[in-house]
Amino acid sequence: MAVTFYSLNSAPGLEKLNDYLLSRSYITGYQASKDDITVHAALSGPPSSEYVNVCRWYNHIDALLRMCGVSAVGQGVTIEGSVTPSEAAPSSPPVADTKVPSVEDDDVDLFGEETEEEKKAAEERAAAMKATGKKKESGKSSVLLDVKPWDDETDMKKLEEAVRSIQFEGLRWGASKLAPVGYGIKKLQIMMTIVDDLVSVDHLIEEYLTVEPANEYIQSCDIVAFNKI
Repeated sequence: MAVTFYSLNSAPGLEKLNDYLLSRSYITGYQASKDDITVHAALSGPPSSEYVNVCRWYNHIDALLRMCGVSAVGQGVTIEGSVTPSEAAPSSPPVADTKVPSVEDDDVDLFGEETEEEKKAAEERAAAMKATGKKKESGKSSVLLDVKPWDDETDMKKLEEAVRSIQFEGLRWGASKLAPVGYGIKKLQIMMTIVDDLVSVDHLIEEYLTVEPANEYIQSCDIVAFNKI
C-alpha cells in the first residue's frame, strides 16, 4: 500500500512526519523496511530536536543501517516535493477526500490540509488511548551492544549463544554480526529491543553478561547506541 510524503525538509513536512510517527515505530508495518530507508534518504540530515518522534525514528534507522542494514521490502513510499532548508517550501497539497487517512489506503496524502473530521477523529483516538492507559512508544528502546571476547581463541559462536541464552520478559535479541577489533580479535555487535519499565541495560550487563557462566567467553560489554522506538 503506497504512502506519499511531501516536503520532508520543510517545517510543515517535518511537523506532519512527527505527528505521523507519534504512534508508529516505523514508516509502514512493524519492522524496519525499505520504506524507512526511502524516507531517511529524503531527509537532508538529522532533524531538529524539536521533532521528537522524527529524531527517535531517524536515530533508530541510523543505528540499524550502521549495524546490519534493512532488507524488508515495505509497502511502498513516494516522496513528493522534497526541498532543502534553503529552498522555499511548497504549499501543502489538497486532501482528496474527507475520510481519515490510514496506512492501509493506497497513495495516502499524509501532508494535505487537516479537515475538521480528521481533527475530530485524532482527538477521539487520543482520548481512547488515554482512557485505556495504553503505553506510549517511548516505553521501548532499541540498543546496540558491543560484546568483546577475552582473546582471539574465544569461540565466538559459543559467545553469541551465551548472550542469546539470557531470556526474560521485556527483552528480545535481534540481528548480530562480528566486527574486527585488531590482532585477529573480533567482537560481537548485537541489537536488542527492551521494554524500558522491565529491563535495565546496566543490570543486564552487570548481572548477566559479565558474570558466570557468560563471562567464560565475555570479557566486557559496551553500549554503542540507545534509541527510543
